Amino acid sequence: MGDTFIRHIALLGFEKRFVPSQHYVYMFLVKWQDLSEKVVYRRFTEIYEFHKMLKEMFPIEAGDINPQNRIIPHLPAPRWYDGQRAAENRQGTLTEYCNALMSLPVKISRCPHLLNFFKVRPDDLKLPTDSQVKKPETYLVPKDNSLTDITGPIILQTYRAIADFEKSSGSQMALATGDVVEVVEKSESGWWFCQMKTKRGWVPASYLEPLDSPDEAEDPEPNYEGEPYVTIRAYTAEMEDEVSLQEGEAIEVIHKLLDGWWVIRKDDITGYFPSMYLQKSGQDVTQAQRQIKSRGAPPRRSSIRNAHSIHQRSRNRLSQDTYRRNSVRFLQQRRRHARPGPQSAGSPRGEQPQTQSAKPQPAVPPRPSADLILHHCSESTKRKLSSAV
Repeated sequence: MGDTFIRHIALLGFEKRFVPSQHYVYMFLVKWQDLSEKVVYRRFTEIYEFHKMLKEMFPIEAGDINPQNRIIPHLPAPRWYDGQRAAENRQGTLTEYCNALMSLPVKISRCPHLLNFFKVRPDDLKLPTDSQVKKPETYLVPKDNSLTDITGPIILQTYRAIADFEKSSGSQMALATGDVVEVVEKSESGWWFCQMKTKRGWVPASYLEPLDSPDEAEDPEPNYEGEPYVTIRAYTAEMEDEVSLQEGEAIEVIHKLLDGWWVIRKDDITGYFPSMYLQKSGQDVTQAQRQIKSRGAPPRRSSIRNAHSIHQRSRNRLSQDTYRRNSVRFLQQRRRHARPGPQSAGSPRGEQPQTQSAKPQPAVPPRPSADLILHHCSESTKRKLSSAV
């Protein structure tokens, strides 16, 4: 066993709590050396006390002797009264502070003071009871980090387990059929971070269903234009509607499904492929490889035995024949638009032939007979025509 250390600390957001009195706590996702992930809750006053003690332990790195030698990040002191706006605005500072802590020398970033502060405490496992009159309000950090856009509490979505799930690692959470969980984070990998009573952990999205209606409406629409990705791990298809690919193959993603099994296109072939084994070209694959080792690809809904749904109408997914047919139609249209049109010998480059660009002319009606003209014309015109004859 190697030394214990923290790989990464991510700020998830904050909670507004009302027991014993109104206060705010910040939620941190702490990833340890064994790739386990734990959620801890800390008040800002606790974080600031930790920060002051860290400076006392390392006075040179804190700049107490020479300010030019300071490498420990700054952290503003708490205000006399911290409201919700202060809690929101402080999130950016805390994110930068945690990132700076992880980049410090090992003697600081792996010191017992830091490790003990971010270890899970008994209070971190306590969730609000049903007897509480007012439950905490959760405010999550947006994915685009636009912290100033937070305007109200994010109500965590409630899901139900359709089958028993046995966890295979410490970062996962076991489920029994009928368990009701709150989803904190929906990862594109198909693993969702959930909480239930005194438990928290990652759960396959395929084992969960919304309480109100079937969940296919949550999935985005297919994008037959496709997004370019590269496989970072080989996969051999286990079902007829899946695709086998080797590591390093270039493909296009045409439908990103929430269960982590995306529909991909390779030439004219479409099929399901685990999103955990895909990465956009040019991006660092280190983090993705760690997730694969930690959890692996989630199971598909169709592979779950003894699944019991509370909804009479089952999930209505598109078939691979539909994906393939729509994909081929889109590719044919794209190739047709990309192919240059025929050019005549005398026409300049880039000019379309006149037969292609000319607008259709309206049909000319036949000329009426002389008797018909005389029948419909005025008396004055009739006299003029008679005198001319």
